[in-house]
Amino acid sequence: MLKYVLKRVGQTILTAFLAVATVFVLLRMAPGDPAANYAPPNPSSEQLEAIRQQFGLDQPIPVQFVTFLQHLFQGDVGTSFFFKRPALEVVLERLPYTITLAVAAIVVTSVVAIPLGVWMARRSNTAPELGANIGTIAGQSMPDFWIGFVLLILFAVNLHWFAPSGFDSAASIVLPTVTIAILQIALISRLVRREMVVNLASPYLTVARSRGVSERALTWRYAFANAALPVVTALGTRFAAMLNGVVIVEVVFNWPGVGELVVNALKQRDFPLIQATVLVTVVLALVVQLLVDLLYPLMDPRVRLGEASS
Repeated sequence: MLKYVLKRVGQTILTAFLAVATVFVLLRMAPGDPAANYAPPNPSSEQLEAIRQQFGLDQPIPVQFVTFLQHLFQGDVGTSFFFKRPALEVVLERLPYTITLAVAAIVVTSVVAIPLGVWMARRSNTAPELGANIGTIAGQSMPDFWIGFVLLILFAVNLHWFAPSGFDSAASIVLPTVTIAILQIALISRLVRREMVVNLASPYLTVARSRGVSERALTWRYAFANAALPVVTALGTRFAAMLNGVVIVEVVFNWPGVGELVVNALKQRDFPLIQATVLVTVVLALVVQLLVDLLYPLMDPRVRLGEASS
C-alpha cells in the first residue's frame, strides 16, 4: 500500500510539473504581447519595454522558466499581473466555489443516474426503457451553454425563481448544478444500465434467484455490487474533470469559480494566474483519481492496487 501511494504521489508531482511547464512554454509562444494589456492607450515602445521588465517578460523563455522553477520550489508561482497579488492566493480564494459546484453536481448525478440506470436495466427492451434511452441520448447531445441559457430564460427570467447569475444565496447554485448534472446523468445512467444488463443476465444471479433471494437483493446486493467498480471510476473521472473548472457553465452563470477566473486570465494574458490555476486544478484532479484507486480494494477484495493502477 505504502509503495503504491508513494508511486502515485510521484506520478502526481511529475504530471503536475509537466502540465505547468507545457502551459508556461505555450503561453509565451502564443502571438500577442501581454504588456499591451497593461499599458495606457497608444503606449510608446519605452512604456511597453518598462512593463515587460516589470513582469520579467524581457528575458528569454529558458531564463524565465528557470526563474519560475526557483520560485515554484519556494511555494511561489508568481504574482498576478492583474490583481497585483500572489496568483496562488487568488486561485485558492475562487477554488471553494468550484469545489462546491462540483460536489453538488456529482451528488445530484449519483442520486439520479444510479437509480435511473438500474431502472432502465430492469426494464431492458421495453417501451419505457426506450423512452428513457431517448432522453439520456438527448441529454448527451445538448451542449452545456445551451442548457444553461434555457434554464436561465425559463427559471430566472420568466418565472423569477432564481437569480440569473452570481452567488448571493444557496439557491444560486441550483441552476448551474442542474446544467452540469444533465450531461453527467445521461452519461452515468447509460453506463449503469450497460453494466447492470450484463450482471442481471449472469448465471450467478440465476442461482441466487433459485435459492429464493428477493429481487431487490438480487438487484442491489448482487448485480449492482459487481457493476459498481466501473461506475465509481466514471464518477471519479467526471468529478475530477469538474474540479478543473466547468468553464462554460461558470461563464454563463457568472459563477465566481476557477473556470470563470481562468477565462478572464486568458483574456488579460495573466501568465502567473493561468499557471497557478493549472497547477492547483491538476493536483486536485490527480488526488481525486488516487482516492478512487484506493477505493478499489475496499469495494472488491479481488482487486489489488497494482492491478488497479495498470
